[in-house]
Amino acid sequence: MKVPVYNLAGEVIKHIEISDQVFAVPFNEAVVHQAVVRQRANARQGTASTKTRSEVSGSSRKLFRQKHTGMARAGGRKSPLRRGGGITFGPKPRSYRQAMPKKMRQLALRCVLSAKAREGELRVLEQLKLDQPKTKEMAQILAALGVDSSALIATSEPETGVVKSARNLTRIKITPANLLNVVDILSHKILLMTEAAVRKAEQIWGQKLSQGESSASL
Repeated sequence: MKVPVYNLAGEVIKHIEISDQVFAVPFNEAVVHQAVVRQRANARQGTASTKTRSEVSGSSRKLFRQKHTGMARAGGRKSPLRRGGGITFGPKPRSYRQAMPKKMRQLALRCVLSAKAREGELRVLEQLKLDQPKTKEMAQILAALGVDSSALIATSEPETGVVKSARNLTRIKITPANLLNVVDILSHKILLMTEAAVRKAEQIWGQKLSQGESSASL
């Protein structure tokens, strides 16, 4: 597959060939959905906690006698029915982590990268380096590239100047190519990648598929 390469002024300066193993994979909705659910679940802390009636501070003495009061047969102050009492079936610290085979995770990433390329939402830059952090300059670059909504910018290596220039822009996120993930790609309309980032992505996720591994089998 050939894609145009842009300079910082938004002009097409050349075309490059990108790997079909990474950017031309049929979309597998089931695998992508599972990858999204897994990533969001693994991001949960699972630290929510409530106290049961045995953990609430207070006396367990019965508030009043059982009969001849004309009121309900109440227990102690720690009863879940009373204000300040324990919580019935409340949350406790737990792990929400989900496992997913490595090949399925890689397939999901290739699927969303291919979807961006197929739908014309992938922009390849010759390079993206700023000597000094300037938000205005970054905004001009994005405008020249036709980015009028959210965008995920992937560089081959962490670029301090680029990160500082874009951190005050709304709906813009910077990430190294090796940290690309399914949720970030799907959460942004445009995917901007430098040419070096594209080559790094091909190096990481473009290995030849082993025999029997295919999107249909997964």
